[in-house]
Amino acid sequence: MKNKILYVLLFLTSLAVPILANSGSESGSHGSAITLLWLVVILIAAKLASLVEKIGQPAVLGELIAGVILGNLVLIGFDFFEGIKTDTFIPFLSELGVVILLFQVGLESNITQMRKVGGTALVVAVVGVVTPFVLGVWVAGPLIMPGLSTNAYLFLGAALTATSVGITARVFRDLGKINTKEARIVLGAAVIDDVLGLIILAVVSALVTLGAVGIGAISWIIAKAILFLVGAVVLGQMTAPRLGRLMSSINPGPGMKLSLALIFAFLFSYLAAVIGLAPIVGAFAAGLVLDPVHFRSFDKPHICNQLLKHAENLDLEKKREIRVITEHNSEKHVEELIEPIAYVLVPIFFIYTGMSVNLETMSDPRILGAAIIISIVAFIGKYVTGLFAGKANKQIVGIGMVPRGEVGLIFATIGRSLGVVNNEVFSIIVIMVILTTFFPPIILSYLLKRQND
Repeated sequence: MKNKILYVLLFLTSLAVPILANSGSESGSHGSAITLLWLVVILIAAKLASLVEKIGQPAVLGELIAGVILGNLVLIGFDFFEGIKTDTFIPFLSELGVVILLFQVGLESNITQMRKVGGTALVVAVVGVVTPFVLGVWVAGPLIMPGLSTNAYLFLGAALTATSVGITARVFRDLGKINTKEARIVLGAAVIDDVLGLIILAVVSALVTLGAVGIGAISWIIAKAILFLVGAVVLGQMTAPRLGRLMSSINPGPGMKLSLALIFAFLFSYLAAVIGLAPIVGAFAAGLVLDPVHFRSFDKPHICNQLLKHAENLDLEKKREIRVITEHNSEKHVEELIEPIAYVLVPIFFIYTGMSVNLETMSDPRILGAAIIISIVAFIGKYVTGLFAGKANKQIVGIGMVPRGEVGLIFATIGRSLGVVNNEVFSIIVIMVILTTFFPPIILSYLLKRQND
C-alpha cells in the first residue's frame, strides 16, 4: 500500500512539471489546459483519500484532509500545487459540485417526510443560530479577545452561526442514512439555518457599512427567503409534470431525463442567488420538487415501441432482450443518472475547501489557544440543538449541526473585506472552521454506525 501511495505522489509531482514549465507562456484559451491537469490532480487525490473508508470513516473526511495536505505542502517548500488556489475555473467547478450534492440530497429527501419534522427542524435551526451568535458576540468574544470593536464581535458571532449542510449531508449519504428521521431534521434545520445565517450576515454587513439597518430591510430579507422556498416547491410541483410530458414527447430517453433534472437544479440555484440566497438552497429545493415526480412521462411502452418498430426482422429472443433493456433503462430514477456527475464534481468541492485552510495560522500559541476555546463554544452552540430534536436521536442531531465548513470561511472572508475582522480574528475563525469541520464527521459516523447495533 505504501508503494502505491508513493507512485501516486510521484505521478502527481510529474504533472506539476509541465504546468510550471508552461505557466509563463499560457494565455487566453490555452490557460484552460492547466485546469484540466489540476482536475487530474484533484480527482486522483480524492480517490486516494477514499482509503479512509477502509477504516470506517466517510469519504468526505478523507477528501477534506487531502485538500488540507495539498494546500499546505508549500509550508515545507513544495509549492507545485499552489496554482490550484489561483486557477480561474476550479472555484466554479467547486461551487457546481456543492450544487449537485445538495440537488442529490433534495432528490433523496421527501417533502411529505420533511413536513413531518418541519416544526422540529425550525426549532433546531433557530436554537442553532441564536445560541452560538449570543455566545460569540456577548460571551466568548469579549472574554477571550477583549478590546475589539462591536462589529468584530458581530462578525465572530455570525461566523459561529453557520452550518455546512454539504458536509453533514455527505456523511449521511455515505452511510446510507439520508432518509432517517435524524437526517431529515438536520437537513431541514440546516437549510433554515442557512437562510437565517444569510439574514444575520446581511444585517451585520449593513450595520458595518451603513451604521444602522431598518426593520423594513430586515423584514424584506426574511420575506424573500420564505417566499422563495415556498414558491419554489409549490410552483415546481405544478410545472414539473407538465414539463416532463413535454420533454418526453420530444425524446423519452435517459438523456432528456437528465437534461430536465439539471435544468431544474441550475434554474432554481440561479433564482436563489438572484434574490440573495445561497445557490445550494435553490438546488435543494429543486431536488425536493422532482422527487415525487419520478418522470412518469418517460414511459416504458413508448421507448419499447420505438425500438421494436425498427427491429421487425429480429427473432423473438432478440426482441425480448430489447424490451428488458429499455424497461430497465427507463426505470432508472434521476438520482442514478446524476450519480456519475456527482462522482466527479462533488470531490472537487471538498478538496478545494480543504485547500483554503492555512495551517500556518496554528503556529502562534496565543491564537491557537483562543481558537480552541472559540471552537469549544462553537461546538456547544450547535450541539445543544439536539436537546430540541424531539424523539429523534439527540446526539446525532446535535453533532450533525456542528460542521461549519466553507460557510464559516465565507463569513470570515466578508468580514475581513469590510475591514472589521483583522488577521488575528480571521485566523481564529479559520482554525475554528478546521476543528468543527474535521471532528464532527468522525463522531457522526461513529454514532450512526452504533445506531445499527
